[in-house]
Amino acid sequence: MNSRERASTAPVCRLCAGPVRECVDLGRQPVSNAFLRPQDVGSESFFRLAVGICADCAMVQQLEAMPTSHMFRADYPYRSSSSDGLRRHFEQVAGWLRDTELTDPADLVVEIGCNDGLMLRTLGAAGVRHIGVDPSAGAAQAAAARGAEVRVDFFDERSAAEIRAERGPAKVIFSANTISHIADIDEIFRGVDRLLRSDGIFVFEDRYVADIIEHAYFDQIYDEHFYLFSVRAVDAMVARFGFELVDVEHIPIHGGSLRYTVARPGVRPVRECVARLIEDEARYGIGEHDTYVRFGQQIDRIGADLVALLTDLRDAGRRVVGYGATSKSATVTNYCGIGPDLVPYICDTTPEKQGRLSPGAHIPIRPHEVFADPYPDYALLFAWNHAEEVMAKERRFVEQGGRWILYVPHVRIV
Repeated sequence: MNSRERASTAPVCRLCAGPVRECVDLGRQPVSNAFLRPQDVGSESFFRLAVGICADCAMVQQLEAMPTSHMFRADYPYRSSSSDGLRRHFEQVAGWLRDTELTDPADLVVEIGCNDGLMLRTLGAAGVRHIGVDPSAGAAQAAAARGAEVRVDFFDERSAAEIRAERGPAKVIFSANTISHIADIDEIFRGVDRLLRSDGIFVFEDRYVADIIEHAYFDQIYDEHFYLFSVRAVDAMVARFGFELVDVEHIPIHGGSLRYTVARPGVRPVRECVARLIEDEARYGIGEHDTYVRFGQQIDRIGADLVALLTDLRDAGRRVVGYGATSKSATVTNYCGIGPDLVPYICDTTPEKQGRLSPGAHIPIRPHEVFADPYPDYALLFAWNHAEEVMAKERRFVEQGGRWILYVPHVRIV
């Protein structure tokens, strides 16, 4: 029996306690954003990165959870502002919320997982009352330096109650690429219930499992992405916590995400797109176990093809380097067994990552300037969700004869 098809001992859904069937196993994986100092090799935390789907509510979820304290440390290195595309996206989100919801000077917006404050600084500059909540002191410090107000904390019922006592209820609670990270998601919704105004909305963006399946974005599965959301599963989830899913919008960020708008029942009309997307998901098998088993088989093919290509290039004397020390790259390198023998180093613009080693695979991370000194023959693009932005920035690499290697939805050289 294939490892993806074996029955787990007692897997139950974190949300509804329904039976969960394992469908994809990506093996032993590290904390995806724990970039090591060379002297710290041997001190890493690992877990088995496997996902299953609940037979009752269709929520796709990991079978083992890495503790949040291991993932979101004070030195958490990810910074949203490192991408021009993300800057534009969050400026647009801020403008949309300001124009449609945050129209009264008394309105308060709270952002869960604000990172370095891209959206909040835009709202703050417009005079909107705001506060971000993020457990990473480093990210919060960067946000404060840009003019955002941030509380260094995890968002839960306790912190929500304290914010309400200090500032009053929130008209909008917003979060991007954070809610799916929280295995104990009931804490989030208890906090939202405590903090949100009776007429307020909870808006969150997260990667869409249908896009992940369609385009074989298997590296979107890593420790932080505990849940892979579908509309059907989110609709059931928010109802379980006493809320109603009233709107869904597909957005292109991160290779395909959904923006969910949640309100208290009966407060806002439910747009017909919610039911339509649930019907679409049923038609394409997004809630079916077999769909994910086939996805796992596709992952196997991609992994084998990528290793074969990198091995052939190395044996032919070609130099390949990685581009973008992303969280996603940890899944790829550790699942495929790609180390410094195939990819000698990865170039990245984030100072906090430079001079360190990639999680698990221990590939050295070097400053972006090294990429052109001299250019490699090939660059393995781990930051594929920013491909258009990256390739425009690195036109000279191609002009000098360089080629990009992409691996989703299939391995190819461009």
